[in-house]
Amino acid sequence: MNDLTNLIRDVPDFPIKGILFKDITTLLQDAQAFRQTVDALAKEYAGKQIDTVVAIESRGFIFGAPLAYRLGAGFVPIRKPGKLPAETVSIDYSLEYGTNTLEMHADAINQGQRVLIVDDLLATGGSAKAAVELVERLSGVVVGLAFVIELEFLDGIKKLEGYDVLSLIKF
Repeated sequence: MNDLTNLIRDVPDFPIKGILFKDITTLLQDAQAFRQTVDALAKEYAGKQIDTVVAIESRGFIFGAPLAYRLGAGFVPIRKPGKLPAETVSIDYSLEYGTNTLEMHADAINQGQRVLIVDDLLATGGSAKAAVELVERLSGVVVGLAFVIELEFLDGIKKLEGYDVLSLIKF
């Protein structure tokens, strides 16, 4: 995965001053790299009987949808407030530069469904832990969490103790 690392651009002071943003759009522009990323995630979870891939808005959708397709699983988006049209469940969480809320349709997960949670980046772990809590509130079983990038220095993995976590690239 080292060759993919070189395709991730650093953007200083985004979204606020003091944050060094890891921009995946440069990786996405490279068709072979994008395919390699989705294939690497699919290989890890093939045969693990994933019923549903849950992806976190918005960059998680980029990887979650093709991964669900490759795994033969359903796809469920977790969105910011007010973006889903039917009844939702919601949760507030902290992130590295503030707080936010995530929502998922209240009927998105059935009891016992095996769920893989996907996002582009694991930073402080706030949004990932919130996604876990939403899935479990609906009686889903979190089989794993998959990220393209992990910022190890922020220790977000600590919020996900007890869960199977995959990060393709670590900074």
